[in-house]
Amino acid sequence: MTIRYPNGKVFQASSNSPSKKTGPTLYGNRGMSLEDDLHDSNMYYLHQGIAVVHKKPTPIQIVEVHYPKRSAAVIKEAYFKQASTTDFNGVYKGRYIDFEAKETKNKTSFPLQNFHEHQIQHMRQVVKQNGICFVILMFSLFNEVYLLPADKLFHYWDRKESGERKSITKQEVERDGYLIPQGYQPRIDYIKIIDMYY
Repeated sequence: MTIRYPNGKVFQASSNSPSKKTGPTLYGNRGMSLEDDLHDSNMYYLHQGIAVVHKKPTPIQIVEVHYPKRSAAVIKEAYFKQASTTDFNGVYKGRYIDFEAKETKNKTSFPLQNFHEHQIQHMRQVVKQNGICFVILMFSLFNEVYLLPADKLFHYWDRKESGERKSITKQEVERDGYLIPQGYQPRIDYIKIIDMYY
């Protein structure tokens, strides 16, 4: 029998016998991805009347569907209709908010190959219209999540485009970004950083 968590992930029992932990308890990464944590945070903001922010669906064109049973359909072939822009958008205090979320297991830098030219172009357009635009970067090995304003990201992107460094060092993220507090509700309180920066 398969047991699933509420988010759909399959539960796998540990084969190790229980042992006493010797280090500090870390509550940050409890089996959820960055996007799951952001979704939970956005639902908290929505229910508390703080902000309305949702993940954007990826636009796809379904080409072929297989119907093994009348009640079940399996998509066999599909294509992206267009290049997606950023992961999340919405409104906060009457202003448009738009951001991308990325994770890395790298300890010393954040690779810029995780971003695409069309995403940077989209973020530039949002900033030009006075929207609140940023990226949320997670260094998963440290369980650290940062908000990096889009205008700071543009500097590093332009540096890469001119043939220089192809990543943002962790020190640069720490200097130009803001460490986001993590907790229970909301999990990733990026609104607190927006209030400080924008």
